[in-house]
Amino acid sequence: MKDNERFDERIKMLEEFISGKEYKPMKFRDLAMVLQVPKDERLILKEMLDRLIADGKIVLDSHNRYKLPGDDIRTGTFSGTQRGFGFVVLEGEEEDIFIPENATGSAMHGDKVMISVSSGQNGKRKEGRVINILERVKSEIVGTYEKSRNFGFVIADNQKFGRDIFIPNGMSKGAVDGHKVVARITSYGNGTNNPEGEIIEILGHINDPGVDIMSIIKAYELPVEFPEDVIRELDYVPDEVDERAVGSRMDIRGLQTITIDGEDAKDLDDAITLTREGDIYRLGVHIADVTHYVKEGKALDKEALKRGTSVYLVDRVIPMLPHKLSNGICSLNPGVDRLALSCFMDIDSKGNVINHTIAETIIRSDRRMTYDNVARIIEDNDEELCREYEDIVPMLRLMLELSEVLKERRHKRGAINFDFPESKIIVDKSGKPIEIKPYDRNKATRIIEEFMLIANETVAEDFYWQEIPFVYRTHDNPDEEKIRKLAIFIHNFGYSIKLGNEDIHPKEIQKLLIKVEDTPEEALISRLALRSMKQARYTMANTGHFGLSTRYYCHFTSPIRRYPDLQIHRIIKENLRGRLNEDRINHYEAILEEVAVHSSRTERRADEAEREVNKMKKVEYMMDHIGESFTGVISGVTAWGLYVELPNTIEGMVRVSNMEDDYYNFDEEHYQMIGEHTKKVYKLGQTVKVLVVNADKLQRTIDFAFVEDED
Repeated sequence: MKDNERFDERIKMLEEFISGKEYKPMKFRDLAMVLQVPKDERLILKEMLDRLIADGKIVLDSHNRYKLPGDDIRTGTFSGTQRGFGFVVLEGEEEDIFIPENATGSAMHGDKVMISVSSGQNGKRKEGRVINILERVKSEIVGTYEKSRNFGFVIADNQKFGRDIFIPNGMSKGAVDGHKVVARITSYGNGTNNPEGEIIEILGHINDPGVDIMSIIKAYELPVEFPEDVIRELDYVPDEVDERAVGSRMDIRGLQTITIDGEDAKDLDDAITLTREGDIYRLGVHIADVTHYVKEGKALDKEALKRGTSVYLVDRVIPMLPHKLSNGICSLNPGVDRLALSCFMDIDSKGNVINHTIAETIIRSDRRMTYDNVARIIEDNDEELCREYEDIVPMLRLMLELSEVLKERRHKRGAINFDFPESKIIVDKSGKPIEIKPYDRNKATRIIEEFMLIANETVAEDFYWQEIPFVYRTHDNPDEEKIRKLAIFIHNFGYSIKLGNEDIHPKEIQKLLIKVEDTPEEALISRLALRSMKQARYTMANTGHFGLSTRYYCHFTSPIRRYPDLQIHRIIKENLRGRLNEDRINHYEAILEEVAVHSSRTERRADEAEREVNKMKKVEYMMDHIGESFTGVISGVTAWGLYVELPNTIEGMVRVSNMEDDYYNFDEEHYQMIGEHTKKVYKLGQTVKVLVVNADKLQRTIDFAFVEDED
């Protein structure tokens, strides 16, 4: 028998011994004596026990005794904090467990850990202690290098990594103070000693243009460059549509077709046709046929799946597909032939789809329209633009008419509209933010939103009833406890939502958002309502979409930038061609669950990276405005301070510790701050004048101070 086989067998015997009825928790020395292990073999016993701990089969309790995991032993994901303590999010549970600073061990943010949990007493929350690291999530950390005489440290950009990485002499790769670096962790420490590492990449100096965003790209492990095999595959992608590719496709090049996108958009992946016959609208939503060029299992497809989605940062896009596809042959540019997958819908005057057809098509867009120009035509009746685009003005007005019909239908069924102002951040060539303002959403953007929504619903319903393996976009019902907490909170403001025995209906959230519209508490209640929702995700099972209040929904309309769309295009085309035989169905049954999970994961990663860049650029913008005054609105009230949002969407905090004109008490019931002596009140929605006193790019914080109005 080989040595490793003998070792595994001895581990199995040890596990069985500890699992026995007669076994009681004992320390290493006692266990070695009971097992009659000679002193020269105790190192092997320790190695065996460590293996069992690593596998989660036994644990070491607070008295250093080896025992089986019990009800007090749980596993979850460690979430660190800058102050050293942390929380463990338990698998499948809403409540997280507080981990004091002296009980985190060597756990780092994101690690999968095993903890022992002590029950909370006198109403206090449960606390835990990390007893084992089951899985290290991060082996590389992005941060700022600080050099000492004989060693250095890397201060992680992510503040949730509470400890600096010690860099021994000779392991710095020549980094100097202020360099943004990538450090590989070589030792995670033991909770007392700092983690240790080595510099493997220098990104540039902290003040060099573009280094700040590249640091975030590296921290989120976003792939930037395309591999060589992908680049080689692009050689076989044509620049124009080959007539032989048309085949038996439906030829709709004669239909009046337009695209509507942002001014600077280059990947035009959806086009619209629309006519009306009597009371019936005939809407065509035409989506770039990316799968014609991205074949399953080839290098392009594997890389697209790996990326999952395009990532939109303020000064760049990290695309899911190379530009030759996304900006070239797959972009529905005007005046050129393009391959598409089309959903034709007959829609009645109440917004119901009474008939539909899905087909492979060849199209030719007539006009490349922008949201701004369309809005100026349909909202402002701009005479000059109406003359320039007179051939499509009737169609644009018909599009507005149909979008209002569809919007009303969604409203009646209870669809929820969270309409938070998005930020438009304008930067110069070096990446420095020069202007920040709310993103302009107009009737033109809402037209396209409505048409994409109805196409996604129609396709999802079609394939649900065909009982074909598919990827759906689902949004589960909110957690009952979170909704109950929301109901208690809004009661303080005089609002209520109906809580029956069954799950809450989205109409209740919709009605609440309508009630709070244009009130001082609108922003806060809308945000809390959103946080009470679960995250939308991709699934094979069609469990419905709570937020849209629909039983059927998928992502069909953006295969250039989202892999799930590309995946279901492949399924749709095989189905249309009659090729979904038993083998192909079994194939999709086998792969789609992992595609859905991975796509959900990469979507969350992209969202987090985009938010992080936006926060950073907002702070950088305000660094140039320290000492200046602005008028804003109190958007949040907490025990430690008041959040103030400016008209340009930037939010900062006035800390209670800096409110020196009085001692302020937090009135939790009414969400206001009251001065103990002056009785001055600061409350939600109140217009205030603030001074910018600090902006910290590393911490991503902006500090304000109230400015007294002069009489």
